[in-house]
Amino acid sequence: MAQSAEPRFAWPLSPAPQVTRTFDAPESPYGPGHRGVDLAAAPGQQVLAAGPGVVVFAGQVAGAGVVSIDHDGGLRTTYEPVTPLVAAGAQVYGGQPIGTVNPGHPGCSVAACLHWGVRRGEEYLDPLALIRTESVIRLKPWTLPSDAEVRPPDEPP
Repeated sequence: MAQSAEPRFAWPLSPAPQVTRTFDAPESPYGPGHRGVDLAAAPGQQVLAAGPGVVVFAGQVAGAGVVSIDHDGGLRTTYEPVTPLVAAGAQVYGGQPIGTVNPGHPGCSVAACLHWGVRRGEEYLDPLALIRTESVIRLKPWTLPSDAEVRPPDEPP
C-alpha cells in the first residue's frame, strides 16, 4: 500500500501521545486489520483537529461518539470514541478542539485511548506516516582559506 502524501498533520492530542496500537492495513476492503492507530489519553482529554478541514460527521456510531473531518487532497480523518464539540458542516483549523476522549475503546490498555484513522477515498492510510515533524536546521561553520583576504562589503577589491 503506497503512501505518497507528504507529512501534513499534527498530533490530535497534546502533548504527543504514546501509541498503544499501530496501524495494520487490511488486505481487502472487509478483511481484518487495524484501520488507524490507538493513542493513550486521559478520559475527558481534548481531541484536536489534526489539520484544517470541514467536519462531515459528528455523532454516534454503534454507541460510540465519532468525529470525521474532510481535508484537502481527499483525506478524511476520524476520531473515536469522543464527545463531539463540533457539528457537521463546521470549518475547523488544525489544533482546534473538536471533542473530548471517552474511555471504553475496545482493546485499550490504558485509562482511555483515542482511535485516530485516515483515509484517502476508500484506502486507509497510516496516520503516523502523515505526522508533520519539526526540522532543526544546523549551519556548519564556514572558514575562509588561510590565504583569502577579508574586506568590508563596501570596500572595492
